Amino acid sequence: MTTEISNLLGRRPVLLVLGLATVLFLAVACSSDGEDSDGELVIYSGRSESLIDPLIKRFEEATGIDAKVNYAGTGALAATLLEEGDRSPADVFFAQDPGGLGAIIDMVKPLDDDLIVRVPDWARSPDNLWVGISGRARTVVYNTNKLSPEDLPDTLDGFTDPSWKGRIGWAPTNGSFQAMVTGMRLIWGEDRTRDWLEGLVANEPSVYAKNTPTVAATGSGEVEVGFVNHYYLHRFLAEEGEGFAARNYFLPGGGPGSAVLVTGAAILKTADNESQAERFLDYLLSEDAQKYFSEQTFEYPLIDGVAHEELLPNLDSLNTPDIDVSDLGDLEATQNLLREVGALP
Repeated sequence: MTTEISNLLGRRPVLLVLGLATVLFLAVACSSDGEDSDGELVIYSGRSESLIDPLIKRFEEATGIDAKVNYAGTGALAATLLEEGDRSPADVFFAQDPGGLGAIIDMVKPLDDDLIVRVPDWARSPDNLWVGISGRARTVVYNTNKLSPEDLPDTLDGFTDPSWKGRIGWAPTNGSFQAMVTGMRLIWGEDRTRDWLEGLVANEPSVYAKNTPTVAATGSGEVEVGFVNHYYLHRFLAEEGEGFAARNYFLPGGGPGSAVLVTGAAILKTADNESQAERFLDYLLSEDAQKYFSEQTFEYPLIDGVAHEELLPNLDSLNTPDIDVSDLGDLEATQNLLREVGALP
């Protein structure tokens, strides 16, 4: 009896080790099978937290997927992704403009056709590497106490006139502004674009970090005009009412100042949570998310069946330039040009 107990006790550590090994094996196997459905989705967002965080929360509630979001400027995040390379923890890059997506285009994977076809051809990568999420029109916001539309030039060219000195606000570090300048380089060419930028710099524009303070400064009369995306004004009107002393002016003469840009999203080749990333893009192009962009952020929805806000003009009524937004990826050359003319440090 004593010998049997001794033998049993002697075997118990071995059995315990074998049992733990079995549990660990099963845990690893389950983790491996479920890693792509249970992990925390990592999003790099070039869109501001104030605009996107409510939508992220709706996505989490709708899907049960936890999301970790790194918010920064689109250009800064593109630079971070390039620096991180294959070590990047990001699953999704949600960019403010096509320029940022173009900068990291070699790092993203093709998207499924059933996702891509939900948006118009002009709002997606021709190689299915990214998809447009919402549309935004470039515009000139002006102070209604100081100006009327008749006082404004038909195109951006007019703002290099010395009469505009000290009256303009801009945000040269902003991704959408840089995308517009990239379009300017494509439409006008390098020399004319450089001349325009030098003319603007000579007019000593007030510099703002992004679109929101540019619109605020225009409404307060700190500046008389600003170069922004259309929807920022509507956020002020929604919060402060029709008395807010600024309105949008869509340049009747067209050109790069009338470009319609898109926000866009892509999935990294190195994504650890690919299925969650696909579900996130699927959600961004759902009716729920597209209505959010239309009703809450006043952008243009891109899928069929969701209307834009009544206050916005129809896109086909704008004199937009003939430009492929997928060609706006040469962000580095645009930033170099902005530095050369003194618009960026």
